[in-house]
Amino acid sequence: MEPSTEPEVLIIGAGVFGISTAYHLAKRSSNPSSITMLDRAPPPSGDAASTDINKIVRADYSSPLYMELAFEAIEAWQNDPLFANAGVYHQSGWIAMNERGSDLAERIRHNFKTSGRPDPTRDMTEEEVRQSWGGILKDAKMDAFESYYFNPSAGWADAGSAVKIMAEEAIRLGVQYKVGEARRLVLGDHGVKGVQTSTGEIYTAKKIVLATGAWTSQLMLPTEDELEMTGKASMESQLTAAGICVAHFQLSPQEQSLYDQLPVYVYGEEGETFPPTASGLLKFTNTASFKNTIQTESGRTISVPPPKNQRDVPEALRREFLDSIRGRLPQFFTPDRQVDYYRLCWDAITPEQHPLITQHPYPQLSNLYLAVGGSFHCWKFLPTIGHYVVNVVHGVGNGADRDKIWGWKKEQQGRGVHDSLIPDRELRDY
Repeated sequence: MEPSTEPEVLIIGAGVFGISTAYHLAKRSSNPSSITMLDRAPPPSGDAASTDINKIVRADYSSPLYMELAFEAIEAWQNDPLFANAGVYHQSGWIAMNERGSDLAERIRHNFKTSGRPDPTRDMTEEEVRQSWGGILKDAKMDAFESYYFNPSAGWADAGSAVKIMAEEAIRLGVQYKVGEARRLVLGDHGVKGVQTSTGEIYTAKKIVLATGAWTSQLMLPTEDELEMTGKASMESQLTAAGICVAHFQLSPQEQSLYDQLPVYVYGEEGETFPPTASGLLKFTNTASFKNTIQTESGRTISVPPPKNQRDVPEALRREFLDSIRGRLPQFFTPDRQVDYYRLCWDAITPEQHPLITQHPYPQLSNLYLAVGGSFHCWKFLPTIGHYVVNVVHGVGNGADRDKIWGWKKEQQGRGVHDSLIPDRELRDY
C-alpha cells in the first residue's frame, strides 16, 4: 500500500538527526505536511542512541569546528524556548581528569583560548578536586592522572525528553509521523522510490533522508547487493554499528541529595559519570566499545545491533564494566550495591567520528541523503544539526570545509574527533 500523496521528503529514523532534520525542514517549508518521518516507534524512538536518560552538552573539543558547533548548540539549549521552557538542560559544569602523557586536554584548552570567546576553564589541583563538591571525589582513584580542569559552562540534558519535545513540535508544525520498521529501500526508474516496512507498506517521497544510525548498513544492504556496490561504495566502508555498555543505579533520597552536587565527571578517556536525574538515577559510561559483526547471505560482513532487548547484557561484560568504574566513586560501591539496570547503547561510528551529512554519491541513488554517524558525541547538537542537513537536502551545502569532512570518504583523512570510542572488540567476545 502506498500513501495517496507523495511527500517531498521522507525521513527514515527519529533519533537526533531525524528529528532535528524534520523540525528544521518544517521551519523552512511552506508546506510542512509534505514532510514525513518514519520510525519503528512513537517519539522518542525506543532503540535510538538518542533516547536516553541524559547526555553530555559541552564545547570541550579538540576540533575547532565541533567546538564552534557546540557553542551554537549550547546557546540554543539555554535560550530556545522549546528547550528553555521545559528545563531539560542542566549546566552542572564538568570536571575533566587527564591521563599522564595525553595531550587531549591541552588541545581542547588551546581551542578555548583561540576561539574568540571567553575561556571558561580553570585548572584544579588533585587536592582541590578531592575537596570540592562536598568531598564526593575524595576517595577516587587518581593514580593515572596528571592534571585536572573544570569547565562550569558544560552540563547535560534530559535526552529522551528533549528528543520527544522536538518531535512533538515538528508534528505540531505539520510534519507527518508514521510508525513502521523500515526493511529495505525501493528503487524506481529515477532513484530511490521509497522504503518498504516489515508489514509490506511502502512510503514514497521525492527525496529520502536516512537518519537510521547504527541500523544504516543493515538497511542499505539489499540495495547495495542489487546494485553490486562493494568496497568504498558500500555503507559499511563509511560507518559501522558500535555499542557501549552503560549502568544505572537508583539512589535513595539521601544519596541523591549528596550526589546532586556532582558535575559531569570525566574520568580521563575511560568514560563519564553523570549527576543524578530528577528521579534519582545515577549513570556511568565507559569507552570499551564493541561491534556485532555478522556475515550476510550475500557473503558480506557488517556490524549490526543484535535483535534482542538492549538491557540483555552478557554477564562477562557486566563484570568488566563494574570493575572499570569502581575507582571513580569507591565509597559508592559498597558490597551490597546492585546495578538497577544495564543498557547496550548502539550508534553508527565513522573512522574519524565525523557524521555523514551528504547526498549519496552513487548516481542511481542521487535522491538519497545521509544524516548518520553520530559516533557517540553528536547528541548535543540536537537543537541545531538539522539546519545543516536541510542545507544539503536543499542543495545549498554548508561550505567547502564542512561538506568535505561530512561527505562520503574514499580514504581516512586525519586524527579522530572522538577516537577513544573506536571499537576493537566483538560483542561475542563477552
